[in-house]
Amino acid sequence: MDLTTAKQHLDAWLNAELAVSTGQSYRIGTRQLFRANLSEIKERITYWQREVSRLSGQGKRKVFRAVPRDL
Repeated sequence: MDLTTAKQHLDAWLNAELAVSTGQSYRIGTRQLFRANLSEIKERITYWQREVSRLSGQGKRKVFRAVPRDL
């Protein structure tokens, strides 16, 4: 997977979150329709944000410290 593809997926999930936020469910008579699961969308956004960070080299960096010793 490349950075461009990961960004496209992230954009798609962000757009899905916007669509759901305007109306996650609606009711017609006694029936109710749910458009999507918002918690699942948030999980996917988090996943794709991590992938974009990883692919762009902005992930967590480990810092090591060394103490020189003269034996």
